[in-house]
Amino acid sequence: MIGRKGSCTSGQMLMTDLNCLAYALEEWMVVEYLKKYFFHVVIAALTISAILVFFIVPLTILFFIYLTNILLLIYRKNGEVKADPLSDVWDGARKTIASFWDIYARIWHGYELHGVENLPEGPGILVYYHGAIPIDYLYFLSRLFLWKKRLCLSVADHFVFRLPGLKLLLEVTGVMPGTREECLIALKNGHLVSISPGGVREALFSDESYQLMWGNRKGFAQVALDAKVPIIPMYTQNVREGYRMFKERRFFRQLYESTRLPFTPPYGGLPVKFRTYIGEPIPYDPDITTEELVEKTKTAVQALISKHQTIPGSIWKALLERFDKHRKRD
Repeated sequence: MIGRKGSCTSGQMLMTDLNCLAYALEEWMVVEYLKKYFFHVVIAALTISAILVFFIVPLTILFFIYLTNILLLIYRKNGEVKADPLSDVWDGARKTIASFWDIYARIWHGYELHGVENLPEGPGILVYYHGAIPIDYLYFLSRLFLWKKRLCLSVADHFVFRLPGLKLLLEVTGVMPGTREECLIALKNGHLVSISPGGVREALFSDESYQLMWGNRKGFAQVALDAKVPIIPMYTQNVREGYRMFKERRFFRQLYESTRLPFTPPYGGLPVKFRTYIGEPIPYDPDITTEELVEKTKTAVQALISKHQTIPGSIWKALLERFDKHRKRD
C-alpha cells in the first residue's frame, strides 16, 4: 500500500492506470461505500421497477382522463361554448373522445361489444359488474356513442366528484351522483341510465371469483319500478384479469367502510381480451316487488358471468383469448 502511494504520488509513469484507479477508489472510500450500500441500491431499483410495471397502465389511463378534461376546457374556451354539457352542441367533442378511447380499447384489449340489440330504444337502466377500475365501462360508453350516437348517463360514487380537475369531463359524459330525483328525470327524458350496485366496494373487494357485492342496495330497482322502465344486465369478460386489487385486508376494509374512500390502488393493465355482453332486458312488471326485482337482476348479471367467464379467472387464458379467432361470440 505504501509502495503504491509512493509510486502514484511521485509521478512514476510506469504505474499502470488500473493500479492507480484502484488506489484512488480505496483512498476515497468509494469501494467501502459501495460494499455497504450496493445491496440497498439494488433493492430500491428493483422496487421502483416493480412499481412501474404494476401501476404504469393504470397511471397512464389516469393521465389520459385528465388530458381529456384539459382538451374539453380548451374546446369550450376556443369555441366559446356555453351550452348545457348534455346538449348536442358537445357531440363533436364527445365523438373525438369516444374515438380515442375506442382506438385504445381495440389496440390494448381487442375490445368487443355484444348484445347492443338488447338495449331499448327508449329509457332503461343498465346494471353491470364493477371491475377494479371501470375502464371496460368507458369502452362501452365510447362504442355505444360511436355506433348509436347515444349517450348513456352514469351513476358514480360521491368520491368521484371530489376528484379535482374533472368537473367538465363528468358533465359532458353524463356522470351524475345518482339521486332518485336525478335518475327519474334522466329516464323521463328518454336516457339510458347505468349503475353498478356493487360500486366501489365491489371494485375493491371482489376478485377473480367475480362475486357480486351489492349488499342491501335496491334503489335502482325502486327507480326502475317508479319510472316503469326495463333493467338491462351487463358484464365484461376478463375485467378482473386486466386490472386487479391487492388481496383484501381487514385494515383496508375497515378504512373503506369508515371513510367510503378507495385507499387501495389498482394494479395490472395486462392486454387481456375484453368482451362486454349486454343481456336480455328485464321488462317492467307492476306486480313485482323491489326485493324481487333486485334478486331477478342479480340472477341475470350472475348468469352472464357464469356463461362467459372462466371462474376463477385466469390471466393466462385471458391473454390467449386475444388470439382465439374461433371463439363463439354469442
